[in-house]
Amino acid sequence: MNTKVKVIKASNTGARNRNALHLDLKRVAAYCRVSTDSKDQLESYKSQVDYYSNLIKNNKNWTLAGIYADEATTGTTATKRADFMRLISDCQNGDIDMIITKSISRFARNTLDTLKYVRLLKENNVGVVFEEENIDTLTMDGELLLTILSSVAQQEVENTSAHVKKGLKMKMEKGELIGFQGCLGYDYDPTTKSISINEEEAKIVRYIFKRYLEGNGGSVIGRELEEQGYLTPRGKTKWSDTTVLGIIKNEKYIGDILMGKTFTVDPITKRRLANFGESDKYHIENHHEPIISKEDFEKAQEIRLRRAQNRNTIANKDRKREKLSRQYAFSSMLECGFCGEILSRRTWHTSSIYKKINWQCVKSTKKGKKYCPHSKGIQEAAIEKAFVESYRQLCHADSTVIDDFLKIVEEEINDESLVKDLKKLENQLNRIIS
Repeated sequence: MNTKVKVIKASNTGARNRNALHLDLKRVAAYCRVSTDSKDQLESYKSQVDYYSNLIKNNKNWTLAGIYADEATTGTTATKRADFMRLISDCQNGDIDMIITKSISRFARNTLDTLKYVRLLKENNVGVVFEEENIDTLTMDGELLLTILSSVAQQEVENTSAHVKKGLKMKMEKGELIGFQGCLGYDYDPTTKSISINEEEAKIVRYIFKRYLEGNGGSVIGRELEEQGYLTPRGKTKWSDTTVLGIIKNEKYIGDILMGKTFTVDPITKRRLANFGESDKYHIENHHEPIISKEDFEKAQEIRLRRAQNRNTIANKDRKREKLSRQYAFSSMLECGFCGEILSRRTWHTSSIYKKINWQCVKSTKKGKKYCPHSKGIQEAAIEKAFVESYRQLCHADSTVIDDFLKIVEEEINDESLVKDLKKLENQLNRIIS
């Protein structure tokens, strides 16, 4: 039996676009970006906008769907580029047929981001044209070339970051001041890179150290500064205890400079951490005129470290960044199943509608994914459901659990120890006043 097959030719794939009318003109958008806000780069940004506006308008088969541009924004993380995300959203809404951009490095310098958004756009029948590489993502046969080129762009970022780090280290080794923007009590001249005492602000610094050595904590000192009308280093009226303690442990007030207090984990995320020995530090003694004597500074550090130890801050031989905390229900109670480290609570997409709370392995988030490669973030909602279900099954197996739980709750509610402590403090205060 001979079977005859009739081939039905494919129609225009663009017709599937739900918001588009059947038009011959292709709706083309351009994406531009410059990575710094220097004058030269901003001129480059304006040139890109003009170039693509004219390019699209001069093509008889195209119609301008918009120019999307991010100024002075890093290309390593897509979500930090507002216009880029607006471009993606408009493509998903069916308002754009094609995107044209200068190069892969302008589109994204993160390989995963490049492939992620190219695939997403391809699913919506939107092609991306990279001019320098001469790539059209809708017509190319595979992703191999795109993967290679985007990896090269990412490697370029990492190499540039390594060269910058090396240059900064060489400068710090020579004693050059790097990254200092000034602090309370000092005026900084960026031209000469010299530090001089600001006497008005220095009075605040001396007052903070004096009150701290007298036994007062950061919160008490902060309230006193507010009452006296002093502004914080950032010009705010509200003083927090962390701001006060930041001044207490700042070595600049004894005339020293310590550079390299923080380090960048990787150039893609640009996440910085406090340097606990992972990277070199550079200490310069007697760099400028001190505000506080070394003797008073050392006494203040002894008090600060003693109080920190009393707050259950752990400083073990491995210098693990752990702090016993009960801020959240699951704090210090969850362990990574792969490496045994605790899980910490982190908020993703804080400033967007996609905000969600996850718990992640501390080793993975602080040191890098390679130290615990199999760990993944667990949504807090999933942990809460698992806890409730576990507790339900436990109660089902042993009804006395509920009785014990209710007894603990009742004891906590009826605990009058805080009231007694408050009464003691009031009596002591009255004796001092009288």
